[in-house]
Amino acid sequence: SGINAEYGHKYPNGGLCYYLSPPETISHIISDPNHAIVYIIFMLGSCAFLSMTWIDVSGSSAKDVARQLRDQQLLMRGHREKSMVHELNRYIPTAAAFGGLCIGALSVLAVFLGAIGSGTVFLLAVTII
Repeated sequence: SGINAEYGHKYPNGGLCYYLSPPETISHIISDPNHAIVYIIFMLGSCAFLSMTWIDVSGSSAKDVARQLRDQQLLMRGHREKSMVHELNRYIPTAAAFGGLCIGALSVLAVFLGAIGSGTVFLLAVTII
């Protein structure tokens, strides 16, 4: 809808880009809590979704882990390979989603506290480390 130029930076002041961008200051969070809530939900949801997608792409899915365990001749007591995949499917996607939520929360917290850089920088740093 327009651009609000403050301190040499351009910030969206309406529309979808406004709600998906982080609030600039604490006073903006207080004056428009919907903006902060939509931003937090977007960040946490997208981080959890990307984490769950990454386990399939990276070879860390339950099927891949079960195959790796079988190749190393490791078994779960009382489970065949198919039931082992089912059992691992109970834990791996949940752990991936929770890890994504934690990284997203760290990123949102960094943005809200005004850390050097942006929340995206923290996402990349945590992923690299």
